Amino acid sequence: MGEEPNDARPRPDGTTPQDTTPQDTPPQDTPPPRIDLGKQPADAPDDAVRSEGTMVMRPLGAAAPPSDTPPVPPTPPTPPADTPPAATDSAPAGSFGPPDASVTGSFRLPPPAPAGGPAPWEAPQGQNGGSAGPGGGAPGFGPPQGPYAGGPGGFGGQAPAAAPGWAGAGTLPPPPPAPPAYGPGGGHEPGRGEARPLQAALVAVLNLSCLGLGYLLLRHWASAALCWAATAGLLVAALPADADGVPQGVLLGYGAFLLLAAADGARRGLRARLSFGTAVRRLALPLAVVLLAVPAGGAVAYASAHADAREEARQQALLARLAAADELVAAHKGEAYATAQADYLKALEEYGAIGTKDAGSRAGKLVPARLDAYYEQVSAPYGKKSYCEALDPLKHLHTLPTLVDKGLLGDRPAGVAEPLAHSTYECGAAALGRSAEPKADGYFSELAADFPQSPYTAKVVPAVRDAVRARVGALTAAGEDRCTATEELRTLRSTAGSVEPLEQELEPVRSEADQGVRKGVFACGTQQFGKKQFAKAAETMDAYAKDYPDDARTPYARSVSIAARVAEEEPEAGKRLPPEDAPGGARMTLVISNDAPSPVDVLYTGPLTGKFTLKACGGCRKYDRVDTLRRGFKACAGASSKYPKVTLDLPAGTYHMLQQRLGTSALSTDQKVIRTKIEPGYTYTTCLYTSSLL
Repeated sequence: MGEEPNDARPRPDGTTPQDTTPQDTPPQDTPPPRIDLGKQPADAPDDAVRSEGTMVMRPLGAAAPPSDTPPVPPTPPTPPADTPPAATDSAPAGSFGPPDASVTGSFRLPPPAPAGGPAPWEAPQGQNGGSAGPGGGAPGFGPPQGPYAGGPGGFGGQAPAAAPGWAGAGTLPPPPPAPPAYGPGGGHEPGRGEARPLQAALVAVLNLSCLGLGYLLLRHWASAALCWAATAGLLVAALPADADGVPQGVLLGYGAFLLLAAADGARRGLRARLSFGTAVRRLALPLAVVLLAVPAGGAVAYASAHADAREEARQQALLARLAAADELVAAHKGEAYATAQADYLKALEEYGAIGTKDAGSRAGKLVPARLDAYYEQVSAPYGKKSYCEALDPLKHLHTLPTLVDKGLLGDRPAGVAEPLAHSTYECGAAALGRSAEPKADGYFSELAADFPQSPYTAKVVPAVRDAVRARVGALTAAGEDRCTATEELRTLRSTAGSVEPLEQELEPVRSEADQGVRKGVFACGTQQFGKKQFAKAAETMDAYAKDYPDDARTPYARSVSIAARVAEEEPEAGKRLPPEDAPGGARMTLVISNDAPSPVDVLYTGPLTGKFTLKACGGCRKYDRVDTLRRGFKACAGASSKYPKVTLDLPAGTYHMLQQRLGTSALSTDQKVIRTKIEPGYTYTTCLYTSSLL
């Protein structure tokens, strides 16, 4: 959080900023190496002397030495302590430049400072951030160490006194000023001092106080403001208290933020310069630890003060949820279960959640009474004896243990079993004989499977038997619809054979229903003929003849079907049913020939009913309509043997004959009815032919 403060302490190796690093210091018995910089850049300063491999520095205004004279490394002897450096001819006094060409070739340093006082290059202790030297006694920047301290191969003597503008031959540049100290009156940048772990712990603990006090101590206002904002955000999230409390994510986030603030404060406070007295330093950390009791105590006090409020808020929230569930149930009072099912399930889910998870709450103690009211409303159709309507809601109540905790429901589901069995039986009994879905066999199978010991299951077989016998009686009763009774008998026969758990008990009933169906089909066909429903009568009697080919009444069923088809084209032929038995007495011969290129079916009804087929006539043709209208037209004019024919012996009476040409429609001229009267004592012939429409 900002740039680190500059450390103005002396280097641990005892060198000053002007000292060379150990790896750059040449041995004492070896002259300083030349610095080969190679070719100088074009933009080098004017006062820099360019050479092929050596660069020397000269003061402003000094004459440059000859470029072909290499510099000679000086070998400074040890001069007397009180002898000042002598000026040379090659460099004026008070200047810094190349060594003169003296005999010794050495720098002459000023005498050392008097004992007990600071050296000219040293800053007084405590001023500008000065610190003790490597030995602990000399403050600030001490005398040069290493090869510059004198001895063989060194420069010998004491370091020269600092002078403005680096005056004096061989003088060292002055040390840079120390950065300002940090603390009260110390400026804006924190100072860097030696590590103080207890001080770092102090700042960290103060930052744990939730108010950024450690940052206040360091005067790091931005970080302190960030701590205040985080604490304010926590208060906004925590207040006002509700039933759910502070979100866990907020607490974890705030805790992580405090730890980061503490770590950052410890890092910043480790080397910060703080103006504390000794007594304050000793008491600061314990006081900071004690200060942690303030936020901790505040949290405990907050929890204690708002515990009842949060509990009340939770109770009110549960009561509100219970009331909302009650409204869902009450909104569908008197409605069909199918339309209210979705809201019923939602309300039941709330009842279950409150009654189990919050059973001890005020709302939880009201759930049992709500369940009783729920059972009463949902099962209301059973109380009204609307048994089929009550089936779905009763099934729902019977399966509630799969949706709601069994302990919460208690014995309520057991009380639904008998009403459900009763409703299932009544609904099945009402569906007996009904061919549409749902059928009785489905209800009875469900009843026998789910409630095998129920008294209503024992009523199934008698109920089916009574229904079969009632329909059989309707087949001969006046005014009853025999066809409807027959269809119901078919359904009852299917029901008696489909109730799987009761198949054996219902087998006699099924056989009785089968006999009733046979009788009913014939009765239905005759009733349809009597109602002039000739097409339906013909279809019914054809089905009877097909299903019961060996039955004694099958021939008469075929006669009724023939008469119905003729009557469909000639209603006069259907005034009455054909006689079931052939009449006695004399019979007359009727010969029918076919003068047409196609075969023909002939159906006749009268005192005797039947049908026959004439083959196609080879060599015959279809007559033109004009030819049939000409006077003297006569069909079958050729030899009699040419035409296919049929001879009938018929009792006297009026007959209606329907000729149907194979492959023609009912509206074509190939299909028509011929009315013929047969009288005793005569022989009759007729010829069938076809003609075009034009």
